[in-house]
Amino acid sequence: MKSVLMIGMGKFGHLLCMDMVKLNNEIMIVDEDEDCLADLVPLVTSAQIGDCTNVEVLKSLGIRNFDVCFVCISGNFQNSLEITSQLKELGAAYVVSKAERDIQAKFLLRNGADEVIYPDRDIAERVAKKFSSDHIFDYLELTDDYGIYEIPLLREWIGKSIRQLDFRVRYQVSILGIKRGEELDLLPGADHVFEKDQHLMVIGKKRDIDKILHRM
Repeated sequence: MKSVLMIGMGKFGHLLCMDMVKLNNEIMIVDEDEDCLADLVPLVTSAQIGDCTNVEVLKSLGIRNFDVCFVCISGNFQNSLEITSQLKELGAAYVVSKAERDIQAKFLLRNGADEVIYPDRDIAERVAKKFSSDHIFDYLELTDDYGIYEIPLLREWIGKSIRQLDFRVRYQVSILGIKRGEELDLLPGADHVFEKDQHLMVIGKKRDIDKILHRM
């Protein structure tokens, strides 16, 4: 459980807040529009109406008490940049700011952000990757070169164990889990025998996973 400050409770801020609440974090939310806070008030530790471009408002929040501060403002990059910079100047331990373009990310990182997230871009890339192939059921990009994929079994794998296939050496990717329906068996042992209708959760270089996909 972490102590979290979230500034800007628009659509993304709402979704992030609800997910953070589910993980039992202590959350303070702030927005200058009272209507943006109303439905979240019963769920969070505290809520405050205020314009966080005003440094006095930020000071009143006790910035140093939070493990992480999220700047989730949309549509006004200048405000996002100012708040990010002020948070760091006030001693914020870790600042995560939302960006919509690469140029925004560069300015945010130069002005105090410890990390920048691109929720719209990341979702778009994930959806594009998933629906561009009949053999990718889910996808998560880790870096430009590495990703986590959910893929079906090759027909030749069925009935054989991970050890028999010498999977890691032969394919240069690692198996994180075996999935069937909603059930997920994480980090299966080398004696696991592949069965029909199972999917693999694999991690590795995109080029190596593409080699597997091209054989399907």
